[in-house]
Amino acid sequence: MSQTQTPPVVLVDGSSYLFRAFHALPPLTTSKGQPTGAIKGVISMIRRLDQDFPGSKVVVVFDAKGKTFRHELYEEYKAHRPPMPEDLATQIAPIHEIIRAMGLPLLIVPNVEADDVIGTLACEATAKGVDVVISTGDKDMAQLVSDHVTLVNTMTETTMDREGVKEKFGIGPEQIVDYLALVGDKVDNIPGVEKCGPKTAVKWLQSYENLDKLVEHADEIKGKIGDNLRAASEILPLSRELATIKVDVELEFGITDVQPDEPDREKLLAMFKELEFKTWVDELSRQEGVVDVSSEESTPETPEKHYSTVTDKAEFDEWVERLKKADIFAFDTETTSLNYSTAEVVGVSFAIEPGEAAYVPFGHDYMGAPEQLEPNYVLGQLKPLLEDSSQKKVGQNLKYDKNVLANHGISLEGITEDTMLESYVLNSTASRHDMDSLALKYLGEATISFESIAGKGAKQLTFNQISLEQAGPYAAEDADITLRLHRTLRPKLAAEPKLDSVYQNIDLPLVPVLSHMEQRGVMLDSATLRRHSQELAIRMAELEQAAHEEAGEPFNLGSPKQLQAIFYEKLGLPVIKKTPKGAPSTAEPVLQELAHEYKLPHLILEHRSLSKLKSTYTDRLPEMVSPRTGRVHTSYHQAVAATGRLSSSEPNLQNIPIRTEEGRRIRQAFIAPEGYKLVAADYSQIELRIMAHLSGDKSLLKAFAEGKDIHRATAAEVFDTPVEDVTGEQRRSAKAINFGLIYGMSAFGLSRQLGVERKVAQEYIDLYFHRYPGVADYMDNIRKLAHDQGYVETLFGRRLYLPEINARNKQMQQAAERTAINAPMQGTAADIIKRAMVTVENWLLDSHAEEARMVMQVHDELILEVKESAIDKVIAGLTERMSKAAELDVPLLVEAGVGDNWDEAH
Repeated sequence: MSQTQTPPVVLVDGSSYLFRAFHALPPLTTSKGQPTGAIKGVISMIRRLDQDFPGSKVVVVFDAKGKTFRHELYEEYKAHRPPMPEDLATQIAPIHEIIRAMGLPLLIVPNVEADDVIGTLACEATAKGVDVVISTGDKDMAQLVSDHVTLVNTMTETTMDREGVKEKFGIGPEQIVDYLALVGDKVDNIPGVEKCGPKTAVKWLQSYENLDKLVEHADEIKGKIGDNLRAASEILPLSRELATIKVDVELEFGITDVQPDEPDREKLLAMFKELEFKTWVDELSRQEGVVDVSSEESTPETPEKHYSTVTDKAEFDEWVERLKKADIFAFDTETTSLNYSTAEVVGVSFAIEPGEAAYVPFGHDYMGAPEQLEPNYVLGQLKPLLEDSSQKKVGQNLKYDKNVLANHGISLEGITEDTMLESYVLNSTASRHDMDSLALKYLGEATISFESIAGKGAKQLTFNQISLEQAGPYAAEDADITLRLHRTLRPKLAAEPKLDSVYQNIDLPLVPVLSHMEQRGVMLDSATLRRHSQELAIRMAELEQAAHEEAGEPFNLGSPKQLQAIFYEKLGLPVIKKTPKGAPSTAEPVLQELAHEYKLPHLILEHRSLSKLKSTYTDRLPEMVSPRTGRVHTSYHQAVAATGRLSSSEPNLQNIPIRTEEGRRIRQAFIAPEGYKLVAADYSQIELRIMAHLSGDKSLLKAFAEGKDIHRATAAEVFDTPVEDVTGEQRRSAKAINFGLIYGMSAFGLSRQLGVERKVAQEYIDLYFHRYPGVADYMDNIRKLAHDQGYVETLFGRRLYLPEINARNKQMQQAAERTAINAPMQGTAADIIKRAMVTVENWLLDSHAEEARMVMQVHDELILEVKESAIDKVIAGLTERMSKAAELDVPLLVEAGVGDNWDEAH
């Protein structure tokens, strides 16, 4: 680029921004369910150009709808591209509208692509000596690079001038079109030379200079690849034409005529409000000198950033002293793995004031890594600070940091705030709750992604292998963004007393409890699992044989195509549902439907179920035993389920079946150590009890208060039969009704479950509501409330937003209504067991640390390892504390069992 004081003109490839924002950034929606993730991403990147290129004029270019001249050249051009997802298509018009309201020139030219419009402006710039930056992620644009034209990839923060093109591709910008013609493009369906990859294309162009000379000397290329080149010689001119960016598009203005308009702030403010971009609403309101009463708490402007990578002892010591004096500081670890039980810390970052953050690396060990401070010195200096419970820390998912620091002998205390939980409690469904998603939603910033510095897939680097030049800004940004998020989110929570209470009294105190459980892990009998695995393999082989016999021929049970042929062509089974491409579906819900009347789908479902158990549990669990502890260490997730329930992974303890023999066999492999027993305590029918409390139905309250068998009592009411005369079949039906209705089951669903006609199932439901009018009233009221305010609440005030409650699509709306009925019950049950866990953990640590410890939580159940000599007193204290975790209008009944393994104890 020439040396000039004039800022470059920035040409934005809007279409590239659009797809990258949609696929790379998290999905966001408004409270009404409108997708906004791509809008937020695209506008964030455009807004950021102001910082990156101060004083530059910006032109934004998008593809026009419909086909282009390339389709006329080649009918198959882009023929394999799937249609644009509807969630993305609906975001294009608002993006265009916002860009125009920002006062930026927006070009959308029919019959050509955005590349061609940009190419025309770039070509004119080169001719007139005007410096241009093309902001894009499209590699094809490298053909436009010149002394005056540079590419910038906003997502990865990399630039590419002439030398950069040569470094990346091995050839100059003038050869890029020929390179693209040779390798072809599967996405755009541009034919190339078969089996010609980037290395071969570069080698040829380095030897022969261009495509024409290469084709002239095609006979010199030996082997199969030479044959492929000669075979492609007739199509290569077309490939080159398709890959060539057009530079003579007729435009309404030239590169020197670019002039932005004044932003339409009123329009922008209205749009940002509608799209619920509260940070930008605040920012605009401040600029106008207006306090926007409809907006949430104001957020600070994006600060100037001062990030440092600390490798000097004196500078580190200075930071430690500053941290000691800080009221609160943001803290983060960088590690070798996401698996906390094996991860090692390779650096730490912190921030005290917005915009200023530091990264202290001490474990980067790549070839040529600069000298860093000693790990023992860094961690030794930080240990007293990190273990000081009076020194307040804020982090993003600090449970992970607490666990990995434990591997280094540090017990992280003083976890005062956690931005992941602040966001989750504030609105569990507004976005994902990882830092990148939150930065985009609440700060309007697209952060440096891990993949952009570490790569993807099998070749992805671990953090210790990443250069300090890249690792430093990334890690420091983590701490800075965390601090700024906290300053944005905390006031929003404080403004909602109920939510603030959920955060401070339920979710935040649970962090150390879960951390302790994860670190303890649970013992596993691997030999039992291996035997079970062998038995499952035998049973699966029997099911496979039975399926072959039923089908009248052998086939692959895992092949949808073969299943389609057997089901629908050979056996003539009814087609219940089709795939998006129009083929008859063999998905699990379809098989379940067919299994009611046909044997083969039933066999395949059973085979799939056993196969999943085998691969997920009986084969996998023994591999997950830590060689360091001899135990399995799951990860509990606080910010995943919208209702507030905990989930777990690696392994997923929540999904081990309890009602099947195979599932119980897996539970038998979770064992107590010598001298201990497992105690399992769970809440009895907790969601029905919560329903009784929330609905205030007199008959339900009376049945629970008297300690009756609730399903038998319900059967007596529904079937108008004395309790003592209720049959087993009637009780089973009543149980299906009790649980089915709180999950919003329809008459059709109930009829399937009970094996009765739909009309009969509807009669049961009508009778139920007649006998329990309070339940019917509760369901009607909660549905209405959800429609009116867009959310429902648990007993403790946890808010459960329902973005689709007023959706135009009736099915989506009905699904949201079912959630509105169930979520307060499920969410309240989740809150109750969380409260119980905090109370029980504190009690055990205070009084019984050597005798008992919590090791698992699954649904409404807590599992403890208890010394045999202390079982009676621990069970008494445990059940008492669990039953007092909430005050309901009905008793909270807790049942506890004891055994050598989890199955025995349950």
